[in-house]
Amino acid sequence: MPKNKKRNAPHRGGSGGAGGGGGSGAAATATAAATTTGGQHRNVQPFSDEDASIETMSHCSGYSDPSSFAEDGPEVLDEEGTQEDLEYKLKGLIDLTLDKSAKTRQAALEGIKNALASKMLYEFILERRMTLTDSIERCLKKGKSDEQRAAASLAAVLCVQLGPGFESEELLKTLGPILKKIVCDGTASVQARQTCATCFGVCCFIATDDITELYSTLECLESIFSKSCLKEKDTDVSRSAPDTVLHISSLLAWALLLTICPVSEAKKKLELHFHKLPSLLSCDDVNMRIAAGESLALLFELAREMESDFFYEDMESLTQMLRALATDGNKHRAKVDKRKQRSVFRDVLRAVEERDFPTETVKFGPERMYIDSWVKKHTYDTFKEVLGSGMQYHLQSNEFLRNVFELGPPVMLDAAALKTMKIPRFERHLYNSAAFKARTKARSKCRDKRADVGEFF
Repeated sequence: MPKNKKRNAPHRGGSGGAGGGGGSGAAATATAAATTTGGQHRNVQPFSDEDASIETMSHCSGYSDPSSFAEDGPEVLDEEGTQEDLEYKLKGLIDLTLDKSAKTRQAALEGIKNALASKMLYEFILERRMTLTDSIERCLKKGKSDEQRAAASLAAVLCVQLGPGFESEELLKTLGPILKKIVCDGTASVQARQTCATCFGVCCFIATDDITELYSTLECLESIFSKSCLKEKDTDVSRSAPDTVLHISSLLAWALLLTICPVSEAKKKLELHFHKLPSLLSCDDVNMRIAAGESLALLFELAREMESDFFYEDMESLTQMLRALATDGNKHRAKVDKRKQRSVFRDVLRAVEERDFPTETVKFGPERMYIDSWVKKHTYDTFKEVLGSGMQYHLQSNEFLRNVFELGPPVMLDAAALKTMKIPRFERHLYNSAAFKARTKARSKCRDKRADVGEFF
């Protein structure tokens, strides 16, 4: 992770490109549900509560099926369609974000998001970014929970495509206040607030150009997850509540932004939260415990980078809590949760006590990336949550992400090299089946050995 990326004044860099693509064909691609017999576009009421007719939904289904973009990613786009076909579909989806049916609008937003997550379309979206921004803004303001989540997710992926620069700054200026309002709105659905918190943090990480805006976002997220922290005299550890998922997302988004905070502000945050976050380790929700543990490991890493002789006063009590979680055997907790928790907290304990991090390797195409720090791991996990299965493609092609992870310029491969790297779906299926059978056989042998030992004793 570059030093200047972590805590210097707001970063710049990222991708560039000239505007391209024709916008004149957008109206021609609208579905029959959006046109009259004479070919004139009808006046639609974008946010009527009426449901769309079956005919309208059948016409838009070809555009709005998210799986058409998400299932196989860019491979399908290369093999089964052309760039023109993809842009044609996207133009139709953009038109459908104005449909009067909430389900149609949501499906259109998800279809656009999945397309942008699976292929770099900088020139196409650069020409239509204002239209997309207006559609996202309208859906965030007028839509219900699921539609707001789809709109927020699209905003984050749009920012990833644009990278740092004027365009993403304008996007954040328009959508940032709305996302912030939803995050802080106690009457909004928890799921919508959770998604908006993550996407708000990602957009700010990419596009913020104002240090005061960064500080304001940090304070907003702090005000959310701090509600899960114990008060000084509170000894009740049963704090699992419906809004815990919101607090987790806010904490993780806050930790992401802390990695790009200036040193002076980062020190203040560390001093404040080193004493608050340990209380979250006793939360009933396993995901909150894990989020708090990983955030603490990240805070220790940042503090030791700032001061090599950093000393934490309550180290003994903290390590006792971490060791208990790393060896947790409580019967009232699910086995899967305990296994996941023990694995994470073994790494967290090593980070706190020994300043160690278990290096992970991520392979994408002919390249590989080594995740060798908590900052890098947290950044990777956040963008993987936003991009989903498209993360590997963006690591190969997206200049912004390659700069973040210090991967250098994109590796240029010719068509022949790309073809040799692709494994047909049938071969992948055979390989996975063989691997599954081998694992099953190994587990069976292991169980047989345990049974024999038990009989012997």
